[in-house]
Amino acid sequence: MTDPRPITRRGILKAAGAAVVAAAIPDRVFAAELTASPLMTTLSNYMAEAARRPLPAAVVEKTKHIILDTIAAMVSGSELPPGKFAIQFARAYKGDKVSTVVASNVLCGPIEAAMCNGMLAHSDETDDTHPPSQSHPGASVVPSALAVGEQFGNDGTRFLRAVALGYDIGPRVTITMGKLQYMVATHRSTHALSGTFGSAAAAACAAGLTAQQMRWVLSYTAQQAGGLASWQRDTDHIEKSFDFGGMPARNGVTSALLVQAGGTGVDDILSGADNFLDAFVPKNGAELLIEKLGERYEVTRTNFKKWTVGAPIQAPLDAMENLLKRSPFEANQVKEVKVRVAADEATIVDNRTIPDICLQHLVAVMVVDKTVTFRSAHDVARMKDPAVLRERAKVNLVHDESLERLMPKRVTIVEVTLTDGKVLTERVEAVRGTADNPMTRDEVTAKARELMTPVLGAAPTAKLMERIFDLENVKNLRDLRPLLQRA
Repeated sequence: MTDPRPITRRGILKAAGAAVVAAAIPDRVFAAELTASPLMTTLSNYMAEAARRPLPAAVVEKTKHIILDTIAAMVSGSELPPGKFAIQFARAYKGDKVSTVVASNVLCGPIEAAMCNGMLAHSDETDDTHPPSQSHPGASVVPSALAVGEQFGNDGTRFLRAVALGYDIGPRVTITMGKLQYMVATHRSTHALSGTFGSAAAAACAAGLTAQQMRWVLSYTAQQAGGLASWQRDTDHIEKSFDFGGMPARNGVTSALLVQAGGTGVDDILSGADNFLDAFVPKNGAELLIEKLGERYEVTRTNFKKWTVGAPIQAPLDAMENLLKRSPFEANQVKEVKVRVAADEATIVDNRTIPDICLQHLVAVMVVDKTVTFRSAHDVARMKDPAVLRERAKVNLVHDESLERLMPKRVTIVEVTLTDGKVLTERVEAVRGTADNPMTRDEVTAKARELMTPVLGAAPTAKLMERIFDLENVKNLRDLRPLLQRA
């Protein structure tokens, strides 16, 4: 029977003589350094070294914010239909008790846990975004690093580095593909592509794979790369949670664990016959896959959502909040609200049936309530509230081509015309929570506290946040389990 443990040249040299090695290992394994392209060699070496590579202090801090924000999205997502479905699925197909399903009492295999936690993380529009790649990295990368990290007993530092690596790899894939323009042209989902490769990198780092094994992981991952832009037609958000979070996490963890178990594969899926780049035909040069690796950390270009709503609605709500603070007004004083948003972005949020991605509805809620909370953004019943509907009828969404040209920067212009003829105008250039206008640690923790406390309780929430900001002293990720799960 074949030994299921991963085969490495160093391990075999320690266990047997050179003659045995030559007989046991295919020649192509030893020739891989010679046959892999410089692009693949650079990429796989970077991935293999990530577990040992110290991160800059600012990157460590941002990665902690990302982990907390994503876990908060998982916890709050457990109360929504996609999250409830994911936990129900995990309970029915839980398998071995290895990894944690957040906000539940379920333990299951790492592949299933990664998938279900990914769905929890994108149960709504609470999780982070990465505009340069048109993706939501956290929803799949963090669940993947957590599930595999639990399996192998990773410490907190390895967890941090695995997550940071996932952000470095996945988004660079869809930056290379061509982000939104690529999705429009090919009907492929950039969110799924970025998540799949990012999750594979994070899981492979957690599993401690070598550079050679990283090449095989990338090959297995390329075989699983998929996802269609048809997610835009999902009205219940359940499939979308799978498309953005669950499927990429499942695929990435599967790739890493197949190779960790001894699976071999194509040495360089980025070059040679029938390679990934030839099949997917990116709009940009392949050199972007490794551009500034180790210099530019993609976690630093990741945006948080101050508002737990769709990304294109963040700037309009910022603008409305600014206007209400500067020149307070009541709903009965409003004649019209004109909201200008980038044309393609406006299409995503124009009169949608889901409250947290319907711009007109949320602007109306802001006019009535003077704010938007997680609860109000997910209150389906309020979409039929006469008071909200009255204000919604005043909201005019403009698909602005001039703002489209500024993407991925989400700029908005909001004009509120009052019944006395006064016009209030606010232009938002940098959304709160973006790299250009970042949220502070206090703001990130305040958001997480609002999302997690109703589910986990105040004391466990406070303790979990404390441990996340002290991950360097967490010896084993399994130690977080009592704080992640619901009693």
